[in-house]
Amino acid sequence: MAGGGGAGRYSLNPRSKSPILLIFLSLLAISVLFFLLTLSPNTRPDYNNPHPTRSPEISFVSSLEDFLAHRAPKPRSDDTVSSTDSTDDVVKALDDSMYTVETERLVHGDSYYPFSTPIRVYVYEMPSKFTYDLLWLFRNTYKDTSNLTSNGSPVHRLIEQHSVDYWLWADLIAPESERLLKNVVRVNRQEEADLFYIPFFTTISFFLLEKQQCKALYREALKWVTDQPAWKRSGGRDHILPVHHPWSFKSVRKFMKTAIWLLPDMDSTGNWYKPGQVFLEKDLILPYVPNVELCDAKCLLETESKRSTLLFFRGRLKRNAGGKIRPKLVAELSGAKDVVIEEGTAGEGGKAAAQNGMRKSIFCLSPAGDTPSSARLFDAIVSGCIPVIVSDELELPFEGILDYRKIALFVSSSDAIQPGWLLTFLKSVGPAQIKEMQRNLAKYSRHFLYSSPAQPLGPEDLVWRMMAGKLVNIKLHTRRSQRVVKESRSLCTCDCRPANITSSGLLS
Repeated sequence: MAGGGGAGRYSLNPRSKSPILLIFLSLLAISVLFFLLTLSPNTRPDYNNPHPTRSPEISFVSSLEDFLAHRAPKPRSDDTVSSTDSTDDVVKALDDSMYTVETERLVHGDSYYPFSTPIRVYVYEMPSKFTYDLLWLFRNTYKDTSNLTSNGSPVHRLIEQHSVDYWLWADLIAPESERLLKNVVRVNRQEEADLFYIPFFTTISFFLLEKQQCKALYREALKWVTDQPAWKRSGGRDHILPVHHPWSFKSVRKFMKTAIWLLPDMDSTGNWYKPGQVFLEKDLILPYVPNVELCDAKCLLETESKRSTLLFFRGRLKRNAGGKIRPKLVAELSGAKDVVIEEGTAGEGGKAAAQNGMRKSIFCLSPAGDTPSSARLFDAIVSGCIPVIVSDELELPFEGILDYRKIALFVSSSDAIQPGWLLTFLKSVGPAQIKEMQRNLAKYSRHFLYSSPAQPLGPEDLVWRMMAGKLVNIKLHTRRSQRVVKESRSLCTCDCRPANITSSGLLS
């Protein structure tokens, strides 16, 4: 039968294939498998990632160069909202639109609203003088190594340490096909937003502009933001303001104290932030960008047997405010066996010396700087060196998610300066506990490495996880502010809250 003969000729039965064809297919399969296995982890396809992308860039300078070369749009004209464009009617129209969207999400859409993710963020399109012009200013001057602050710190390195505003913004405005974070999305309509991001580079402007020019730009930024209908609607309570360097935006930030501030810490002494400006319920602590390279799993294995120094510190030995503890610690620890205390130096040589010392040490001293926090803490974490934190008023990044007791030792200032106390305590920490903390450091490092593209469980990701916990309270205070009538009683804020002081002794 012709039909049967034809079917038999093209049968898919493997027994009917020629031995040569089978050998060819087997060799092809082996070749493909070998090719996939020889790919580096950075180029190997990730079938769990629907948007495969390049390996993450963790260098601020390199990431910025790429950003300005490929993603930055042409300079925009000044689009400041005029008073006539931001009338009460405009504000009310926005409020009504946001109410409609929120009701839809609550009743007909998201069954977990307002606790669910992704968080919807509207990123303001600010004039380029607040954004791209400042990035270009940094890019064109960062090689000027002679540019130092009054206390001798390299200006451009300080900007890098506090560049959280760049990393968050770069991720938010990246093409969706390149983004890896799933708990935050950028929305193009304000009425859909949970939060509003202000992309003003406050630290770059503070350090690289002349004083009067900087203050004038701060005033312009203040007016631009507070003129926006969304700001007027909420009083700024749902707006995110990056002010990660404690000197940045200082002359006008009191007028924006209702916004969510992105901070390095919360100094309660009044040296940097005035009472009522910052508190944990409103604001968010973000880590500094590390100044040393990551000591990855291979590096940790190689340095394990070389960590012969018990305690290491390299940095400014004299600081102001909370940093006055440093000379006392130096006096107590100098000359002790297996302890290295060094004055820090600027430049690549200083960075290499700090990195070297941390990778040779078991414990790294992390005392308060001018503020309760210090970049040295995050340098120690990514170096696999167990931080010994001597800073009684320190607040830590993402502490609602991360348990720092697993990776650091906390010592009160009063105990640390007692003769012989600190070294006796460190020598009492057993090998098993040290090993466990070092393993935890290797796991925790990823939470402190800013990158492009932003990585799941990296600091950018944890920012939005923490923000999700604030949303209900933000909406509560926004709605309350809209209906409270004149003569209503005021509620207690952080003005009447006690300072966060670590109790004497070790927190285990």
